[in-house]
Amino acid sequence: MKEPDFYTTIERAGTAELRDRGSRFIAYAFPIAAIVDFKRNLDQVKKEHPKATHHCFAYRLGLDGDNFRCSDNGEPSGTAGRPILGQIDSRQLTNILVVVVRYFGGTQLGVPGLINAYKSVTALVLQTIAAVQKPVEMLYQLQFDYTVMNEVMTVLKNFNCKVKEQESQLFCRMVVGVPKNRLEEVLFRWKELKGLEFTRI
Repeated sequence: MKEPDFYTTIERAGTAELRDRGSRFIAYAFPIAAIVDFKRNLDQVKKEHPKATHHCFAYRLGLDGDNFRCSDNGEPSGTAGRPILGQIDSRQLTNILVVVVRYFGGTQLGVPGLINAYKSVTALVLQTIAAVQKPVEMLYQLQFDYTVMNEVMTVLKNFNCKVKEQESQLFCRMVVGVPKNRLEEVLFRWKELKGLEFTRI
C-alpha cells in the first residue's frame, strides 16, 4: 500500500466536559510528535487532577497504523481506552493524544454507560479543535559551504521544507523535513548546487 503524502492531525490542545449521573468526564486533546510528548502531557493532566478517580487515555502516532496505545486506568476492560481510540480513528487522526479524567459521582454507569460517556466526551473535545492536513516529511541532513547558504534557503522556502536543526559556521549543517510530494523537485534542485552534500536520515 502506498504511503500517503499527507496526514490529518490537530495543531492545538483542547478540552471538553461531560456529566453523567453525577460523574464528571473531562477530556483533553493534545497534538504530539513522540512518546515523550505523550508522557509529558499525561503527567501534566495527572498533576492538575490528583484527586480524579481515573486518568484514561489513547494516543496514535505515525502513519504505519502500529504505533498506538490505550488505557482504561482501572475502569472495566474495554470501556475507556478503546472508545477514546475509536473516536480518534473515526476522524482518521494521528500524532494525537486524548486523556479523559473521571471524577466518580457515586452512581455506577455500567459497561454500556461508561463506553458511551468516554466516546461522547472524546467526540466533544475533537469537535472543538479544527483538524489540519500536514505533509508527510522525509528527513535529510544537509552539509554545505557557507557561500551557498542563500541558494539552499531559497530551495527550502520555495518547497515548504522545515528546518529542524541548524549549525552555521564556515561549514553548515542542517536537518530538514522535505514534504514527500515535493521530494523529487527538491532533490533535483539540491543536485544542481555545488558544495552541497545531502543524506536521508
